[in-house]
Amino acid sequence: MGEEQEYFKRALSDFAFEVASNGAIRHLSDRGYTVAQITGMLDFPTPLERVQQVVWKHLLDTGAIRLGEPSEGIGREEYTYVTEYDEYGRKSFRRVVLKEEKAGTGCWQESCFRGKGYRDFVGFLEKKCQENGEGFSFVSCDFGLRIRRDPESFERQMEILEPRQREYITGLPWERKMAYHRLDERMRGIAARLWEAGCFGGICYFLKTCEKVEVGSGSLA
Repeated sequence: MGEEQEYFKRALSDFAFEVASNGAIRHLSDRGYTVAQITGMLDFPTPLERVQQVVWKHLLDTGAIRLGEPSEGIGREEYTYVTEYDEYGRKSFRRVVLKEEKAGTGCWQESCFRGKGYRDFVGFLEKKCQENGEGFSFVSCDFGLRIRRDPESFERQMEILEPRQREYITGLPWERKMAYHRLDERMRGIAARLWEAGCFGGICYFLKTCEKVEVGSGSLA
């Protein structure tokens, strides 16, 4: 009976969290709030670590962050949406690919960004995102590798960013691998500040124009 009671309590706790917090966390994340901000705004007390995991999963689910190189998914696909219900009767929609045609690996145009400062880089990113759309523009992020390789150096690099930019990056539970973040306005600002300071080395991917652009040497001093 004790085990059954514990199982019931855990299930009830998970259900209460889902109802009270998960939806709110996803909504606030979509509005651009950081993990720290979201944690302080919730009516239902929620551990920081749990908020981090919900936000991270939401960013992955919505495609704002990818763990595979964006160029691997380029191509055309036909899809539809199917309606699904969970054990509590809540409705959701899942995209189902009907047909997919992947582009060949040789279609990418590779180049290096040449610019003199922050404004040049921001202007370049804005132009490319206008051509491709933010949903088809990504930048590689090695934060999960940096923070484990040299935590002190990582902290110094984060000081380069504005407070909210720093809070956003340090609030996410980056995995120990390369990740790829959508080039929304916030990430464009973060990448540009780090690049200007010589602390960014990575690649921008623009899927509609099939471009890979190297944007720095990646000084980690």
